[in-house]
Amino acid sequence: MSTSPKLIDVPEALHSPALKSAISKAARHLMPMLVILYFVAFLDRTNVGFAEEALRIDRGVSDGAFALGAGIFFIGYALFEIPSNLLLKKFGARFWLARIAITWGIVAAAFAFTTNDTMFIVLRFLLGVTEAGLFPGVIMFLAEWFPNKVRVQMFAIFYLAQPFSQMLGAPLSGGLISFGDAVTPWHGWQVMFFSEGILAIIAGIAAVFLLINSPQQAKFLNAEEKEALLTVMKKEDAVRKEDGPSGIWRAMSNWKVWYFTIIYFCLQIAVYGTTFYLPQQVSNLIGQEVGWQVGLVSAIPWFVGLFACYFVGKYASTVIRRRNWGTWFYIGTGVFIIGSGWAGASGLPIVGILCITLAVSCFLSVGPITWSYPAAFLTGTAAAAGIGLINSLGNLGGFVAPLMRTGFNEAVPTDSGVWGVVSLGVFAFLAALMLFGTKYFTSKSDALLVDKAPRVH
Repeated sequence: MSTSPKLIDVPEALHSPALKSAISKAARHLMPMLVILYFVAFLDRTNVGFAEEALRIDRGVSDGAFALGAGIFFIGYALFEIPSNLLLKKFGARFWLARIAITWGIVAAAFAFTTNDTMFIVLRFLLGVTEAGLFPGVIMFLAEWFPNKVRVQMFAIFYLAQPFSQMLGAPLSGGLISFGDAVTPWHGWQVMFFSEGILAIIAGIAAVFLLINSPQQAKFLNAEEKEALLTVMKKEDAVRKEDGPSGIWRAMSNWKVWYFTIIYFCLQIAVYGTTFYLPQQVSNLIGQEVGWQVGLVSAIPWFVGLFACYFVGKYASTVIRRRNWGTWFYIGTGVFIIGSGWAGASGLPIVGILCITLAVSCFLSVGPITWSYPAAFLTGTAAAAGIGLINSLGNLGGFVAPLMRTGFNEAVPTDSGVWGVVSLGVFAFLAALMLFGTKYFTSKSDALLVDKAPRVH
């Protein structure tokens, strides 16, 4: 039984000023574009929550079709995730991430022309197909650019796109709906879908010019910085090759890969079971129809979560801290999700908004911690397959969540839908138990984490 790995021999470059400078420059040059890509991706996959009622009234999209459409995104996502990752390894992150953004933007804009249940479901499936590979592609990309000891921090910066997309995207989506209904000849939800789809296309075009495939190609690094960064990355890559599976099939059959797939599946149930229905839940709590008021209130949890995610990512630099903090954040996710349902049933809007805010802060904070584990022992094509498998099957939690929430609400009908919310929290508790269980196994790559990691400002 192992508790914490001993620090292995690392090159002198690991603590050199040149490495710190290289990491800072790489973060400044690469992270803004990656955050923008995920910002738009998360916006386009979740803005459907703002159009739920309008689609039902204007196009006759039933509750069952909406739940199926909200979740079927993840079926297309899962089917094409691993092939997309392997193609990213072949063509390079710059081209492939740009391709993903442009094609999903076209599909996202096409939602403006939805006419019935079938078209809505088909477009949601195609949205998943075209976006497949973005998130794990970025995880792989960051693992090639940043040493293990600062990777959680980079994951956290990338994750900031989620709260940004909901903090800014919630009032943006609500505002576009209100603007479209009041000013244009089209329905507000059509204006929202089309405008936000175009944003993805623009982001994809920008990625072609702003992303760089590897440190070897980085003109913004001087020779000393490049050497320091490449020395450390080669050392870590060697450790990952020794410690983790090699090749596609060994990665897909590795028990640790499946272990973290289950954890991520539980996390995604909590995330999407909350996110898809957040506008409607807020609407019920404050007694307002979905519009700019609901959009502004819906932004509060993401605004708070923004700071929580950044703080945790910056300071969760050790194996023990990651495990302990992650376990408590999973527990908090479950407790506060259930609390939001109880508050809604009890007619306590302020308590409900507070619980939603704390739940969002918890599940945003635990995401980067969760991803730091597989990124520590997977490399090469094994990373493409293993990270793709974790993300694709884990994201099926986004398919299960709306169907499960709707199913519980239909099986045990209440005005507040509290039992559907409770079902989400149970999976967060399971994730907490499993993440705590990682104390009984460690990766050699974890030894590359040090207590005093260089901070990126």
